[in-house]
Amino acid sequence: MVIDLDSLVRLSKVQIKPAAETFARALQDDPLFNYFISDPSERKALSYALQLMTRFGVMYGEVYATSPNLEAVAVWFPPEKAKMTLWKMIRIGGLSLVHFYFKFGKVISRMMSYNEYAFKVHDRHAPFRHWYLFLTGVDPSFQGKGYASRLLKPMLARIDQEHFPCYLETQNEENVPVYKHFGFKVVEEDTIPGTGVNHWAMLREKSG
Repeated sequence: MVIDLDSLVRLSKVQIKPAAETFARALQDDPLFNYFISDPSERKALSYALQLMTRFGVMYGEVYATSPNLEAVAVWFPPEKAKMTLWKMIRIGGLSLVHFYFKFGKVISRMMSYNEYAFKVHDRHAPFRHWYLFLTGVDPSFQGKGYASRLLKPMLARIDQEHFPCYLETQNEENVPVYKHFGFKVVEEDTIPGTGVNHWAMLREKSG
């Protein structure tokens, strides 16, 4: 596989908000985010929560888009950089996170509870050094037009060259065959405790 990271745009802090808006449009019907923000009156929290996640990616990982127009965006973490601890969230959110917590405390609590569950699954299936595909989103206007391939293939080629496996999880059953197309295999399927949300853990073996 030819590595062509030059075909992607690596995002910086100034692009966090518009990237989060792409994620919000892409994930507006996502089962996990609908669980996080179940009350329609809290939908404003989705954009802010995704800004936090995108900022986390910019600070601790690598965030790429298909072009400056941000048709599709992905957050990746290199080995040993992925865990979203409370301290890291405070660092990336600062005082605005405190305000967000008092306004949307249930959202933060659900996110942290899910994070604890997800990393138990993560650690069980990927206790070795690996890349982590944390978050992906294709703007609905560009879905079904090859943007997912343009977004993922260059990084997967790089990860293959580095001889690392790659891990991800999804809560949308429609995504499972898409990720299988890119070489990921389901290593665990379960329902997130206390929710009706299904959870697929997927692993792509290292090359060579």
